Amino acid sequence: MAIEIKGLSKTFKGSFQALDRVNLDIADGEMVALIGASGSGKSTLLRHISGLMPANATQSHIRVGGRVVQQDGVIARDVRNARADIGFIFQQFNLVGRLPVLTNVLSGGLARMPLWRSCFQHFTAAEKTLGLEALARVGIADHAYKKASALSGGQQQRAAIARTIVQRAKIILADEPIASLDPESARRVMQALATLNREDGSTVIVSLHQVDMAMRFCQRTVALHRGRVVYDGPSAALTPAMLRELYGAEAEDILSPAPVSQPQPQTASATDIHGLSGFSAAAA
Repeated sequence: MAIEIKGLSKTFKGSFQALDRVNLDIADGEMVALIGASGSGKSTLLRHISGLMPANATQSHIRVGGRVVQQDGVIARDVRNARADIGFIFQQFNLVGRLPVLTNVLSGGLARMPLWRSCFQHFTAAEKTLGLEALARVGIADHAYKKASALSGGQQQRAAIARTIVQRAKIILADEPIASLDPESARRVMQALATLNREDGSTVIVSLHQVDMAMRFCQRTVALHRGRVVYDGPSAALTPAMLRELYGAEAEDILSPAPVSQPQPQTASATDIHGLSGFSAAAA
């Protein structure tokens, strides 16, 4: 089992119930869409799976690849071992804009490097070849030596996917990876994730705001509503009538394509290079 979640609840300040007794099993090699309107709990769930956020101190657990990520609201002391197998793809790319694309991608392998090499960003010829191969797989090898900030949003997101290839992530968590992209860029990003799932056997969970992308690329869909799992089954079985029954007026947000928004300014800096995989900085 790739991911096992039992009894997961999360309450934020102000008594906002973000997750409510979530139980979920994801098998090895599945590609699963996580859908729901804004505030349904999608991002919160992904951050719990990766050990970036502790759950309520109630009886619950999350296991990833057989390793305990958190138990009864306490993140495991050895959570970094689990995170090594998890690639996290953020909505806003999390690249260092002034560094070359290849350097951003190679940061996915920092956890496997000796400390002195990771500190100086010293990459071997073999590692650079691996990075270029990863960029070729997502279709942007010709941009390897450009600054990350010079790439379009869709290209930056594909660079983030290439980073998970270098990381050799067995499980990929993608948090609204196409929310700020135009339709063609969104298709390419989803296709890149589907290719990793199909060719590498990677387990992929991708949170999406629209059901059409879930039906196109994922065989299974998990629908969240106000922190609860309200549907878990074949994507093909989702119909507008079913979604309106589950979500009421909020169903229109899921059924209608979202307007394309502009990505937020880059928040990563060169000093964040050790956190580019999404986990080493957060674990510190």
